[in-house]
Amino acid sequence: MYQIRHLAAHIEALAPLAYQESYDNVGLLTGDPNTDITGVLVTLDITESVVDEAIAKGCNVIVAHHPIIFKGLKKLIGKTYIERTVIKAIKNDIALYAAHTNLDNVAGGVNFKIAEKLNLKNVRILAPKTQVLTKLVTFVPIADTQRVLDALYAAGAGQIGEYKNCSFRVDGTGTFQPTENARPVLGEVGQYREEAENRIEVIIPTHLQGQLLAALRQAHPYDEVAYYFTALMNQHQEVGSGAVGELPEPLIGKAWLSYLKQHMNLNLIRYTPLPDRPISRIAICGGVGSFLLPDARRAEADVFVTSDYKYHEFFDAEGQISICDIGHYESEVFTKDLICWHLARKFTTFAVILSVTDTNPVRYFI
Repeated sequence: MYQIRHLAAHIEALAPLAYQESYDNVGLLTGDPNTDITGVLVTLDITESVVDEAIAKGCNVIVAHHPIIFKGLKKLIGKTYIERTVIKAIKNDIALYAAHTNLDNVAGGVNFKIAEKLNLKNVRILAPKTQVLTKLVTFVPIADTQRVLDALYAAGAGQIGEYKNCSFRVDGTGTFQPTENARPVLGEVGQYREEAENRIEVIIPTHLQGQLLAALRQAHPYDEVAYYFTALMNQHQEVGSGAVGELPEPLIGKAWLSYLKQHMNLNLIRYTPLPDRPISRIAICGGVGSFLLPDARRAEADVFVTSDYKYHEFFDAEGQISICDIGHYESEVFTKDLICWHLARKFTTFAVILSVTDTNPVRYFI
């Protein structure tokens, strides 16, 4: 029987909590992680109606993109829809889990789902993050090098883009003299020794530093392991904001708008003037994306698809790129399909159900 903690671990392998933005609140919001799962309801937003749907369908976990608890709650007295929703979930033993900006910020996440809906090719992160990678250096007797490397790879080291098991090594000579309290694997207490060793370097995601160190210590033959971590400023090409890719075929003018409307199932599009050239490269950001406009322009995108643009922000296009605001809900609603797909592949002993509750608070008169 799978428990909530297993579900959380699976989601966080795809979208590590470390990749959430500082203002966000992701992960398990309510519920006991050791509770057995009877069913999972997947939604964009958590509302009272969604909790009612979970109750009716026998689901004791709701997985959402948007966290219902975003800011601190000082009281739970049912005064707001947030308080009422949380109270109802707790009363009915329904756990609430959110994968928000951490799912936005990974390759294969929210923005890549939008790219999939638009059939974009050569999709990549629009604004890769820095300060999320670390270099691990350690020194290993040559005979043990491959065993240590295999342990590091298994723990998450050595992944660079589409290449795995990446490392660098150089031969050298290690020196040491065990003191009386040492338990040397090689050499004798009190004797100076030189040992042929490999210097090993691997790149690791910074948030995995603890588990990499544990794996290193377990696999390394020495009782005292020499190592050091160095924080890197390198961009992580698989982690960051937005995405950019190319259309299967260039489109001209309003043919692009029709394409966007059809593929994203839109009621309307707010947009700035379209470029006077074939539209091919598309930058995207689910949810609020105006902060990425400079990145979209640097990527030489013809169009930037996002949402929640304010009136004066549209002027920032300056005729160099077209901004297409498709609505917050509309830009992220297919995140439900993304989450469902990942969960259903892994968990087959309970139902993973796509919520049918329309949580869009905005209505359109057309």
